[in-house]
Amino acid sequence: MSTSSMAFELEASSSLSFSSSSIRNWTHDVFLSFRDPSEVRHQKGSFGEAFAKLRYKLKDEVKVTKWEAALEKVANLSGLELGDRNESKFIQDIIKWVDSIMVNRTFLKVAKYPVGIESRVRDIFQHLSMGRNDIICMVGIFGTGGIGKTTISKEVYNRISYQFEGSCFLKNIRETSKAGGLIQLQKTLLYEILGISLECHDTEKGINVIRHRLCFKRVLLILDDVDDLVQLETLAGARDWFGSGSRIIITTRDQHLLNISKVDSKYEVKRLDHNEALELFSWHAFEEDKPMEDYVELSKHVMQYAEGLPLVLTVLGSDLRGQNINYWRSTLDKYKRIPSKNIQKVLCISYDGLDDNEKEIFLDIAFFYNGQYLNHVVKILDSCGFSPENGIKRLIDKCLITITTYNTLWMHDLLLDMGREIVRKESPKEPGARSRLWFHEDIRHVLEENTGTSNVEGIEVILPEGDDHDMIRLSPKSFAKMKRLRIFKSHGAYFSGRSLDYLSNELRVLDWSNCPLQSLPSNFRGEKLFDFKLYRGRIQEISGQFKNLTRMRFFECTFLTKISNLSSCSSLKELDIMDCENLVEVHDSVGFLDKLARLHLYQCSNMKSFPRRLKLRSLEVLTLFNWKNLIVFRMRYSMIKELGDGFNPKNLTTMAFKHCSYLTEIPNLSSTPNLKELTVKCCYRLVKNSSKKP
Repeated sequence: MSTSSMAFELEASSSLSFSSSSIRNWTHDVFLSFRDPSEVRHQKGSFGEAFAKLRYKLKDEVKVTKWEAALEKVANLSGLELGDRNESKFIQDIIKWVDSIMVNRTFLKVAKYPVGIESRVRDIFQHLSMGRNDIICMVGIFGTGGIGKTTISKEVYNRISYQFEGSCFLKNIRETSKAGGLIQLQKTLLYEILGISLECHDTEKGINVIRHRLCFKRVLLILDDVDDLVQLETLAGARDWFGSGSRIIITTRDQHLLNISKVDSKYEVKRLDHNEALELFSWHAFEEDKPMEDYVELSKHVMQYAEGLPLVLTVLGSDLRGQNINYWRSTLDKYKRIPSKNIQKVLCISYDGLDDNEKEIFLDIAFFYNGQYLNHVVKILDSCGFSPENGIKRLIDKCLITITTYNTLWMHDLLLDMGREIVRKESPKEPGARSRLWFHEDIRHVLEENTGTSNVEGIEVILPEGDDHDMIRLSPKSFAKMKRLRIFKSHGAYFSGRSLDYLSNELRVLDWSNCPLQSLPSNFRGEKLFDFKLYRGRIQEISGQFKNLTRMRFFECTFLTKISNLSSCSSLKELDIMDCENLVEVHDSVGFLDKLARLHLYQCSNMKSFPRRLKLRSLEVLTLFNWKNLIVFRMRYSMIKELGDGFNPKNLTTMAFKHCSYLTEIPNLSSTPNLKELTVKCCYRLVKNSSKKP
């Protein structure tokens, strides 16, 4: 071993906090080094000779002493011994061991510059009592918004999740549960830990499933941003829901919530001290750990306004990065005019520096798209005439949004609140004159009193838990003045009224649960509609000039009887119809939608008339389940590979496949006892005898 390579290994070793978790979270390249532990511990043998040479060459006793201590720690770790084994096989065994730890692990994105995190994580480990597997420990992490609770808990998750039989990080519980999302959170919890999807239609059933399926599992569960006791009672109501050795971590702004939930211990996240704050700010403003010489005093002034909050330091540093001294001074003058403690107004200065396109995108994300998949949001924003690629990149650069491990958009709740306050100030007294609406009482007022104006561009109805049966009374004129409405989303709310005189032709997103309309307004063309979803609606028939529509979904619309001519929907890529039990007819035009890639028709048990030909060149996914009344089925020029086991129309008499060059398998004919005619032509990949009829 050369002295230079030894120095590199020793420097790396001395910087590690030695434990099994630190080794498993080591993110650099790993070089295998075979040594006798006693030689390493006491610096003897060939290793000792090389170490002595390095000591003489380096002439730095402080560093060498540090290395000696590190080597003793390394040598005391239990490891694998080579002995007389084959060295090549030994290395392969080590690689398999590493793979067994790393494969299928999801590392959560933490922070680009993790200043101050290490000491706080160590503190939390003390509260978790990780050495004890005979207890179930619940720890609460509390502190003000923007203090870093989520970031720290993500780092804890990344470091210890491998030690458990199952793990789950449930993020953003406060916002998710507002939209009636507690059931979805239960489903996510079960899926992340058990690896399977379980159907839960109400929270009580979900509680029973969690309790009975996880009570013998040693799990790590992190509940992030909890603000209501009901959330805890629904997701982790008691310790005995989980197996011995489990750890439950709760992050919240409300210390009282932790007191009444009787956690085992609490940890308050403190603000960054001056040195930590200056370092974090410097990384974002200068991309190094301290300010540039000419900016030292100005940077210290910024510290006064950030108050040690990592979120604010990150946003302000990103906003000032690359700017000249005059820009800094001008920005600091704006800070001086803001009352002390008003963090939101400090953050708003970063928003003010955006151009109009970027501001619109920021507000749309704050109101409608936080937590949604980036790719889908980009397409919707593009359909609205924005420039989403450049705009979103700019928002990321200014640390106003981040992209998660799962490729979803995420905005901190302080920034969400800031965006909502910006819009509220557009018209403080009359919500109908604002650009976007999300507070349920404001929306009720606007729709029931017909006070909407052409300023309104987006509405999302989110009812609080327990308020889901308080109807919003619609009149035919409720939307009449909202000529520029681009987005309407409603989840969980109920409406009275059966018809509307008007819906805006500017609509890009129409996502309406419990829609009371029997039909869409006759003057609604929907030429700009991009995403159309109805859930448990009273709609009876669908037709329209939806030339830009890419996704159409109808779930549990029991009054829907007919899908009419969709030939104008030339951009449609996904058509999902589920549990529409009275749907009888799907128009022939669906069979000729050239861009349709997904056709999902599930539990439409009374379907009798299906397109006579499926000439769908782009079709990749076809699901046809429980079609017992279908009589004729024909498919031509499709890219589909198979229909799946769910295709079992018992009354089918005629089935044909022509020029389906990717088709490898046709349905099992035992499920079609009345079949009289089967035609297969030019399906060159079809496996011979792929289906048998008894």
